[in-house]
Amino acid sequence: MEKRKILSNSTKMTFLSILFGLIITAIILFIAGYNPLQVYYVIVKGVFSKPKYISYTIIKSTPLILTGLSVAFAFKTGLFNIGAEGQFIIGTIVASLLGYFLKLPYIIHPIVIILFASLAGGVWGAIAGYLKARFGINEVISTIMLNWIALYAHNAVINIPAFLARTNKAHPIRETASIVFMEGFKKSESGKEWLMDHPQIRDILKTPLNYGFIIAIIVAVIVWYVLNKTTLGFRLRAVGSNKFAAEYGGINVKKSIVTSMGISGCISGMAGALMILGVSKGITTLAATEGYGFDGIAVALIGSNSPIACIFSGLFFGTLKYGGSKIQSPPIGAPTEVINIMIGTIIFFIAIPRIIYLYRRFKTKKEVIE
Repeated sequence: MEKRKILSNSTKMTFLSILFGLIITAIILFIAGYNPLQVYYVIVKGVFSKPKYISYTIIKSTPLILTGLSVAFAFKTGLFNIGAEGQFIIGTIVASLLGYFLKLPYIIHPIVIILFASLAGGVWGAIAGYLKARFGINEVISTIMLNWIALYAHNAVINIPAFLARTNKAHPIRETASIVFMEGFKKSESGKEWLMDHPQIRDILKTPLNYGFIIAIIVAVIVWYVLNKTTLGFRLRAVGSNKFAAEYGGINVKKSIVTSMGISGCISGMAGALMILGVSKGITTLAATEGYGFDGIAVALIGSNSPIACIFSGLFFGTLKYGGSKIQSPPIGAPTEVINIMIGTIIFFIAIPRIIYLYRRFKTKKEVIE
């Protein structure tokens, strides 16, 4: 009875999975000749020892929170949006184009860009939803193909003569499109003088800290509200739980699938826009996908597909990604792949209770049929 209670509590299982992941990674590090405690110390120190490290961790976590929300939203409605990567890329393309070609005043410019980039990501996601609703094409297959199309479209757009700044690099966005926190102030003479007297704030503002994290939290709350407090959320979750029962109850299943993938794509497209406006300020030729969308799957799983939990799982994932990069330097000198092993192990243990649940469900169905 107690065992069943533990397995049904997703929060406890997530913490246990993280603990198991840390223990197994420690064993692997020990076998490989590294001191696990020293490695973990370097990761923690690399994230929390300076204000700018914390700032970089938040910046690193922001797109992961949003792509995690995107995947979690689709999961909640019974869909597997593996195309968050492609929708993220489409968001970066639109944000970069509008950031350079569009001339608008401060504040209005980034708002317009975020809206259009989100819309573009939504259309990209809705394509996969339409293909599933109209022709029954599995969204996993269609979104994988759309990811590749988005990647090559990204590289093709950079080579537009009016957009190409130099080899493999597009023109950066205009200053009016930036969402970096106090960017104008910290570049001004009075700002530099003020920051000299405030070393802690100066250390934070050395990084491209931007409004993206605040936007990501607001989006997480909105997604939670839509899913749990609105008729639209009820319909989408009903289709995800049992589409036949939902259809019998008068819900338009096909429309719900397209809507769900569209909203999911919107969130990933927004993640791409915030990355351009707040961090990279432009796009360069990609040899491969950057992985933000795929990492979003892990963030959603660690957060048990809860919109609010995705904030914390995104921060946790960002901490591992940013802090993990510090273990390459002396005196550790360990490969960063260790971090990927840790994340993979955590997700493996998170998946185990669900596999047990699915097995029990399958076994119960089989017994009923017999």
